[in-house]
Amino acid sequence: MKPNTISSHILPTSATMVGVCMTVLSIAKLIEGQRGLVIIDELMAFDGLIFLLSAGLSYQSIRSLKLQEKFETLADMVLMKGLILMTISAFIFAYEIY
Repeated sequence: MKPNTISSHILPTSATMVGVCMTVLSIAKLIEGQRGLVIIDELMAFDGLIFLLSAGLSYQSIRSLKLQEKFETLADMVLMKGLILMTISAFIFAYEIY
């Protein structure tokens, strides 16, 4: 059995990023009436689901003996896609592109 070095890092990182998405979503909802940032809350909700999927795949990688590498690779790819979406969302939020 190979040690899950990547999955053991992806799991807490993904869980933290779900919390970050919830925080940004809450802030966007607070200022939504002032600026109409409708797209930010939708992007953050979707991004939170992406990070949750990454955390779930990472957890499965740690728990699975047979499909360990497959789950770990998927968790890694999903995490990167979530980070890319979060970066795009940050630019939209910062420059009010909507």
